[in-house]
Amino acid sequence: MGCGCLFAVLTVFSPRLAFLIVWMATDLVDKAFSGFILPMLGLVFLPFTTLFYVLVYDPSGLSVWGWLLVIMGFLLDLGAYSSSSYAKRNQASSYS
Repeated sequence: MGCGCLFAVLTVFSPRLAFLIVWMATDLVDKAFSGFILPMLGLVFLPFTTLFYVLVYDPSGLSVWGWLLVIMGFLLDLGAYSSSSYAKRNQASSYS
């Protein structure tokens, strides 16, 4: 299994850890963002979206495929939030 496949598996299970590794090991985050606050907020609230944006960032502008990947990351983040709230709601209703 190559490094790319290992990174993809890590991204699926822990996008925050994958983003931190990209941030520490490469300069891609510094190229995509001009400060510290926005990547940190992305790490906390939208890890898939931020990670995918960093991976497809191009200074001349993102392509259509790049934007589709960022939108897919946003949908993954929304899905993670909605599934956790759905599970909590079902758990709370089973106690009453």
